[in-house]
Amino acid sequence: MSKVVERGARLSARALVGLLGEWNGDGHAYVALAERLRLLIRDGRVPAGTRLPSEREIAAALRRSRTTVVAAYQALRETGHLVSVRGSGSVATLPHAEAASQHAVDFAHALSPPVEGLDELVASMGKDFLAALDGPEVDLLGNPGLRTAVAQRFTERGLPTAPDQILITLGAQHAIALVAHTLLHRGDHALVESPTYPYAYEALRRAGARLTVTPVSAEGWDIDHLIDLLGRLRPALAYLMPDFHNPTGASMLPEDRVRVLTAARRAGTTLLVDETTAELTIDRPWDDGPFARHGHRMTGAGSTVLTVGSLSKTVWGGLRLGWVRAERSIIQRLVQARPAGDLGNPQMEQMVGVRVMQALPDLLNRRSAQLRAHRDALCRHVRDRLPTWQVPMVQGGLSLWVGLDRPVSSALALLCHTRGLAISAGPRFTVDGSHERFLRLPFTAPLPDLERGITVLADCWNEIQSSPHRVPADQHLPSVL
Repeated sequence: MSKVVERGARLSARALVGLLGEWNGDGHAYVALAERLRLLIRDGRVPAGTRLPSEREIAAALRRSRTTVVAAYQALRETGHLVSVRGSGSVATLPHAEAASQHAVDFAHALSPPVEGLDELVASMGKDFLAALDGPEVDLLGNPGLRTAVAQRFTERGLPTAPDQILITLGAQHAIALVAHTLLHRGDHALVESPTYPYAYEALRRAGARLTVTPVSAEGWDIDHLIDLLGRLRPALAYLMPDFHNPTGASMLPEDRVRVLTAARRAGTTLLVDETTAELTIDRPWDDGPFARHGHRMTGAGSTVLTVGSLSKTVWGGLRLGWVRAERSIIQRLVQARPAGDLGNPQMEQMVGVRVMQALPDLLNRRSAQLRAHRDALCRHVRDRLPTWQVPMVQGGLSLWVGLDRPVSSALALLCHTRGLAISAGPRFTVDGSHERFLRLPFTAPLPDLERGITVLADCWNEIQSSPHRVPADQHLPSVL
């Protein structure tokens, strides 16, 4: 089974073969092998700094000639993706230009541009920023005003919350990593969705967790499967994104949330609920409020749910402010563990955060209108240029999880990269390297970029369709759920 490798680790030949999947293409084998390795390095499945197997080891594992692997490694060295030192092996690297993400169009990141009105809000603060100079130099818990504003937002959405139940973080990713580091022990079972946000499962794995997956599709969760895993494995933690799930866009029904919470309570499992996209509704006809509000009604169950959120998806990708909502005892544990990774939150950004939270209802309405226009435009372009693809009509969030009619997502991403379009292949969002029949398409880019990006994507797709790429046998493909 393939997996994402930890930075600085040594990658075995067997693990690399799993990550490579079906890499054969037209032309020379060494070229196809080098291209697939570049993709793995670019999208982070093989992080820069990872030591790769020797040419002899990988040749034996692939059942290819050593000459093929030697040529592939040399091609990687020439493009700056591999550095080899005699006696020390070969290490994956990223060229400076790629590290800076120099692409004509970026479909690889679902990053929100500044919401309309944010510039006016920040400009109006003026000398208010000077108050930040009176704040603490080391702020592990968060600005009291911001914690109060976040708590009030939870309360307004149906989950009574006090400021001392809130910890401000450097974004949601920081919150997830801090929770994993604090609550997990090496060897603990952790449950994650598949597909899912890749940096979440990487954080759990770095904390030493053994990961088990439960499937999610554009149609939703297999709730019976999820509940069965909770009962059988009794995992220490389960990471879920129940609203406008990344990358599928699905939302868990209210009655299913109650079932999952009940099962987690029985299993003694802590639920880490990611609500970074929860308020990015476009036209969903219902709003169930915070996931944890159901647990709040269950006697003794409130402590089983930790909620993370942020302003980066709703307001601006450059506003790196997030939070954890949890019971007071857990908040204190997180605060005590935090100095090992960072020394707290910047004061000026938190002051912006307070003003943003006060204006959030209006800002969310503006964001919803922007997302509607971009979603509709992207769906229209994909259906016009790529009529054989399965395009779900998501009701919120930031992206589409489109279905391809061939399992060539990685090959397509490689080809797009050469044409100036950065895009993430389906396997990037899975623990096991599956979902080659899927591709995530964010609709956060400017409208002209959406059209240009789909034009490039369609041209690359047509090129792949016209070439005799080898398609894996059905028994080696992930299920299309």
